[in-house]
Amino acid sequence: MKNNYEDLDKALNIESNIIEVKPSTSNIDIIPKQVDDIQRDYEYTRVNLYSLIEKGQEAINGIMELAGEGGSPRAYEVAGQLIKSVADTTDKLIDLQKKLKDVQEDNTKISNNVTNNAVFVGSTSELSKLLKQGFLNNKE
Repeated sequence: MKNNYEDLDKALNIESNIIEVKPSTSNIDIIPKQVDDIQRDYEYTRVNLYSLIEKGQEAINGIMELAGEGGSPRAYEVAGQLIKSVADTTDKLIDLQKKLKDVQEDNTKISNNVTNNAVFVGSTSELSKLLKQGFLNNKE
């Protein structure tokens, strides 16, 4: 299963941060390199989108065989809907990359905020002493 994800990573030119992907009975367990919640959620969503895309492709192959054998218009309609659904899911995968980038940029902007205004709490005499000391130290 990991090879499928690696192939998909290469095809989409995405660098993988997943150490191990292993199927479980209820879902897919992932072990990311980073323990950051955002990164973990990103990896989990990414793996789920990959899984949905693969299952959708398998379903498309199956319904196309049925449509070819039976010639039913309904089978072709379902195939068209599945194709659209898989295409939408692949778009969501690319949107996920953009969203992660936006979140990372927001985090760096927040951490780079500089305090422009400082508040002094004290008496005016203490403030004047500090100002005089500052002016004397700057002149020397």
